[in-house]
Amino acid sequence: MDMQETKFARPNINVGVVGCGNISPVYLENIRRNFSDVINLVACSDLSNERAVATSKKFDIPKVLDFPQLLQDPEVELVLNLTNPLAHASVNLKALEAGKHVYSEKPLAIELKDGQRIINKAISSNLMVGCAPDTVLSPGLQTCRKIIDEGIIGEPVSAIACFGSHGVERWHPNPEFYYKKGGGPMFDIGPYYLSTLVNLLGPVKRVTGSHARMFPQRIAGDKKIDVEVSTHVVGLLDFESGAIGNITTSFDMWGPTRDVRAHTKKTIEIYGTEGTLTVPDPVHLGGRIRLLTMDGDKEMEWIEMPLAYDEIREIRGMGLVEMVWAIKQQRTCRVNGNVANHVLEIMHAVHKSSDIGRHIELDTTCERPDGVPTGLPKGVFDR
Repeated sequence: MDMQETKFARPNINVGVVGCGNISPVYLENIRRNFSDVINLVACSDLSNERAVATSKKFDIPKVLDFPQLLQDPEVELVLNLTNPLAHASVNLKALEAGKHVYSEKPLAIELKDGQRIINKAISSNLMVGCAPDTVLSPGLQTCRKIIDEGIIGEPVSAIACFGSHGVERWHPNPEFYYKKGGGPMFDIGPYYLSTLVNLLGPVKRVTGSHARMFPQRIAGDKKIDVEVSTHVVGLLDFESGAIGNITTSFDMWGPTRDVRAHTKKTIEIYGTEGTLTVPDPVHLGGRIRLLTMDGDKEMEWIEMPLAYDEIREIRGMGLVEMVWAIKQQRTCRVNGNVANHVLEIMHAVHKSSDIGRHIELDTTCERPDGVPTGLPKGVFDR
């Protein structure tokens, strides 16, 4: 083994999967195909034993256990939590109490107090918490991070982020959850956009917001769904850096203004003292990176920026891989629980600000995660 191979010697960890629903196949297929030398899938668990057995067979996971058995299994070092958002806090806390690291789908929790309990338990137990979205590690978003860090657009002064659609009922097989507690566009889509903004601009110190429920019922086939959550949510974000941003997440928009062929509007733009940067869609990673900067006396024009990293076909599960590297190197992972907990408070603060009619000063903060160095092989996070 030469020095280059030694430098990138991959860690290895045993993972138990909790939740074998809609999101799990994307994670597990990517892990099996690309990261089996980093992650050993040793057990899986689901409320539906039939679903867990099917998952075990499809992805060659040797053990099917109920949740208490999985927590007691000494072979399991880390719990991958792919349950329904309403169960995230309970599963995360029980995994930590059992002495396991945990990587959770977003959001970290629904209730703000539960997010802080998870962080406190991880600290007291010397365990690591990671949390999606891991799309912030994608080549496109990391290229944007590199552009900002190199000062190409100068000092960031403002940002806009917008996701707008007319809901999920036209395509999702089980849309009801999205209109009940724990759902809504901010808690479903907001983590993608807010995590991206925190990675690009740093933490937020103050939030102002408005929210509304424009349609009291949704129609999904022959079923009527009573809407219990706000479906149009707008937040104004004051970053600790001094930049000001705004975010809109909506299930109440019939269509976008920029592309009449699309059913959703997805925008992130960062405005700096010397230019503007357009950021790819942080959910599905589509879209170009475009830059508008001053060039001496020349008229400003948009240019398309190439990726600074190797393109990756499927990003889901990359956060778990990066977390495994971080555990072995005894450093903080880039998609860490502190960022997720900060994002959770931002989402709550947007709603609370609207309810009480004033700014909300945030109690949480986080370190802006390190950017991913260029030149690393795919799936390697040795720095």
